[in-house]
Amino acid sequence: MKIKSANVTAALIVLVLGGLALARVLAWGQDDDGPTSSLQFVVVRDTDGKPVRNAQVVLHPVQRKGKQAQGEMDLKTDADGKTNVDGIPYGPLRVQVLAPHFQTFGEDYEINKPQMQITVKMKHPGDQYSTYENHGDDKKPQ
Repeated sequence: MKIKSANVTAALIVLVLGGLALARVLAWGQDDDGPTSSLQFVVVRDTDGKPVRNAQVVLHPVQRKGKQAQGEMDLKTDADGKTNVDGIPYGPLRVQVLAPHFQTFGEDYEINKPQMQITVKMKHPGDQYSTYENHGDDKKPQ
């Protein structure tokens, strides 16, 4: 009986979260009665092009002067590294992608078509700079 209860609880959580995401899209779209876009995101590894599953795609509206506006929307990629959302108003949109073992990605896009696909190539983190390592001919500051 506990398994069925857990399944029902999980299904309710998914419905509530989906409803909240839809409410955010509808609220976002209410700010402007202009055209909206359907966006598809594809998140892949930079090295081999394989999909990155469960990457967090965060969308932020951007004001005219480049300042990030209030509100955000979180999406997750599926096993194919894809996620999508409808009803995003035309204009600037800041996209951040976070995934374990990858550098955080961030870029602004101009949403200006009814349908757009945005492909993000995630990079593995680079080495940190250490003052304890020999860096060749680099001169120390004096």
